Amino acid sequence: MKVSFAGIISGFIVLVLFQSCDQGTKKTVTIKDGFTSGTQVFAADESFSPIVGEEEYIFEALYPDAHPEIKFMPESRVISMLLNDSVRVAILSRELDTAETNVLIRRTLPPDVNKFAIDAIALIVNKSSNDTTITVSEIKRMLNGTIRTDKNIVFDNPNSSLVRYLKQLSGNKEFEQKNIYALQSNKAVIKYVSEHDNAIGITGFSWLNDPDKDYADAVDKVKIMGVKDDRTVAKAALGYTKPSQTTLVLHTYPLSRSLYIIDCSGKKGLGAGFASFLASERGQRIILKSGLLPDSIPGREINIIHNTKE
Repeated sequence: MKVSFAGIISGFIVLVLFQSCDQGTKKTVTIKDGFTSGTQVFAADESFSPIVGEEEYIFEALYPDAHPEIKFMPESRVISMLLNDSVRVAILSRELDTAETNVLIRRTLPPDVNKFAIDAIALIVNKSSNDTTITVSEIKRMLNGTIRTDKNIVFDNPNSSLVRYLKQLSGNKEFEQKNIYALQSNKAVIKYVSEHDNAIGITGFSWLNDPDKDYADAVDKVKIMGVKDDRTVAKAALGYTKPSQTTLVLHTYPLSRSLYIIDCSGKKGLGAGFASFLASERGQRIILKSGLLPDSIPGREINIIHNTKE
């Protein structure tokens, strides 16, 4: 059977036109911004990237149309971005002060602040070290340089929330002692202490629970010191305690800080949705599993079976 060249060309043109018309009728699907959908950039304190990253992972798994883009950075930069309107959702370990809140209110962006967890600040030493305990007064004197020590004190970067906390604790504006070093991250602190038996590291407790493979070996080579709050007689009577969910809920461990999500979006969007998820039973269970203390401890359902003998 013969088919003319012109017929082939005509058929090809018809096919192309049909496909073009078909593509033109397809509608573009857009994801509407909402509680559990859309895209929004958040800024979060990098000190809490393990737990915040885990919460983000589960949130996106539950809500495939939700795409929070969380950027981790030092605390000072998070606050700067929030006040400059570069982001409208932030995760911090402190509430905003009056001046910061007023900046946002003047821009008609009043912050909605919600606490969702409590973290501990841990002091760690090399496993070969004989040091096992320390008092709050000794920590303050070491940071002030009023106590002689051959220990190197290391913590994460100078702009972190941890350094701000330690400055408030010790009453220092800067740490100028030669034996005090700021490294680049909590991982770097743990690795440094694991390799130096004359070091005391100060780090967030969340970094010591279920560590990633790239520093898990280092965590195995350090130990957590017991801390006693000797600033009052009543607190000193509690003795030395280590960070745990139990000591945090009983307020017997003296070095702790709360985690907050701050939403200045002014609408019930993805920021409010993520904040709601953090406060939900699912979100709080993730925190409980991480070793930190949830803001509201999820209840447990217990089935009691009565066996009656006839």
